[in-house]
Amino acid sequence: MITITIIPYEPRYRDDMLFCYLLAKDEIGKYAPDDKYRKPALKEDLFDIEKSYFQQGDVFYLAIDESDRVVGMIGTQIISPTGLWLKRLFIKPGQKGKGIGGKLLLKVEEFAAQKGITTIHTRFANWYHEAAVFYPAKGFAEVESSKDYLRCMMKKL
Repeated sequence: MITITIIPYEPRYRDDMLFCYLLAKDEIGKYAPDDKYRKPALKEDLFDIEKSYFQQGDVFYLAIDESDRVVGMIGTQIISPTGLWLKRLFIKPGQKGKGIGGKLLLKVEEFAAQKGITTIHTRFANWYHEAAVFYPAKGFAEVESSKDYLRCMMKKL
C-alpha cells in the first residue's frame, strides 16, 4: 500500500507534474483512433498553474507519493456560482487502481462544497476507457456524447 498526500500545487513540483501528465497522456494515446491524438502534448494552462487556476479562484491539486513524486493531478474551472469543470485529472501509469483518482476527486468535492458549488462537470475522449469506468463509479452520469469523440458527464453534490 502506498501513502498518498493530496496537496495544492507547489512550484517545486512543476517539472515532475509535467512529467506525470506526459506519461499519462502517452499511455492514453495508445488507444486513440487517430494519429493526431496519439502523441502527448502539453496544454497552455499547465505552464502557469498560479495564473491559470489559483488567480481565477480555482484549485489544482497534486497527489504526492512517499518518494515525494507526483503520481496524479486534478484542476478545476468554476463556470458559475453553482458549477465547475474538472480539468487535468490524470494518474501516472502504474499507479492507477490505487485510489489516487478518488482521493483527488474527493478533495475537489470538498473545495466545491466550501464554494457552494452543487454540480461538477467533466468531459473526456471516448477512448479514455478508464475514465468511462471511473466517473460513473463516483456518481457521474452521462449527459451528452458527441458524434466525434467526446463524452460529457455530470455529478450533483
